[in-house]
Amino acid sequence: MASLAYSLVNLVTTNKFRSEIPARNGLISCRVNYKENGRLGAQILTNEHETLPNFLTSNQFERTQVKKDERRLKIFSGTANPLLSEEIACYMGLDLGNIDIKRFADGEIYVQLRESVRGCDVYLVQPTCPPANENLMELLIMIDACRRASAKTITAVIPYFGYARADRKTQGRESIAAKLVANLITEAGADRVLACDLHSGQSMGYFDIPVDHVHGQPVILDYLASKTIKTDDLVVVSPDVGGVARARAFAKKLSDAPLAIVDKRRHGHNVAEVMNLIGDVKGKVAVMVDDMIDTAGTISKGAALLHHEGAREVYACTTHAVFSPPAIERLSSGLFQEVIITNTIPVSEKNYFPQLTVLSVANLLGESIWRVHDDYPGGFEHFSGLGID
Repeated sequence: MASLAYSLVNLVTTNKFRSEIPARNGLISCRVNYKENGRLGAQILTNEHETLPNFLTSNQFERTQVKKDERRLKIFSGTANPLLSEEIACYMGLDLGNIDIKRFADGEIYVQLRESVRGCDVYLVQPTCPPANENLMELLIMIDACRRASAKTITAVIPYFGYARADRKTQGRESIAAKLVANLITEAGADRVLACDLHSGQSMGYFDIPVDHVHGQPVILDYLASKTIKTDDLVVVSPDVGGVARARAFAKKLSDAPLAIVDKRRHGHNVAEVMNLIGDVKGKVAVMVDDMIDTAGTISKGAALLHHEGAREVYACTTHAVFSPPAIERLSSGLFQEVIITNTIPVSEKNYFPQLTVLSVANLLGESIWRVHDDYPGGFEHFSGLGID
């Protein structure tokens, strides 16, 4: 039997289309001020006592003299996912900008840029993950601070876009919160949005500014390809009818694997009931694909149905790990051989379990930022999935 044929060029080493900015003294120093943010700080690489991990060794970054105007790119991190921000900056060979973010006693948020951004292209990395309202408000205040500091352009890099599921009216007298949040980001002063795996494509149309929609599929596909699963044993499963297009695109990249669909009836928010399975999974390795896992009700009931229908193993693949209770209990119950997620949302230590694998999208987002900054399209060979036109 033929082995799984699909493989992407490793995003870590493929960054020759970015601009080249040297880091100080040959090592990358990624710093952000967490001192008064009320959150744990990340490990800092120093120039004298520590070395970079293998995937960030010096041969990944060509250190050449750069033009003066190429130094006008600045990246700042919010407090929602500082580790991802540091990884993005390290991939790009840049230091994170110096920013001070505090919470007052009454819960109000204070933001001050500790360096000049006048005339600069500024990128603010802040997912609006739980607590969604607090992280969203922090992003809006960061945007406002940059606008009032005379930044040339402001791009909101939103690895996870909260409220994306409220993208339409399913009943009378409902709000469309995704449109409201898009308006807030635009009115705050953002010139562009870079988002990863939006819940639905129409959310891009809610913004009155350009939106670059990046897909996390290449990262997950590259990992699955390394597992050398036999193509004859593989079937890609959509956990609901709404995710068929996503699963079909995923299956095509996996040597055009067969597709199965779980028919689901939802009786309320965060409540799902599996009704039927469309497709054959008997004796197969089933790979369930979704954009996010919240309470894990949909995907766990789907996995139970797949085992009942004779699936040999079940893998769960998702970009956004929201992991609202009781998600961890459901995912670690033995239904899944492996749960593969990305780090668009930080996973707390208490939410780790043996079957969990976390992949980084830092290189994907870093490459996307370079291409936006350099006005380079995303249609070239190995980066055709970036979604930057």
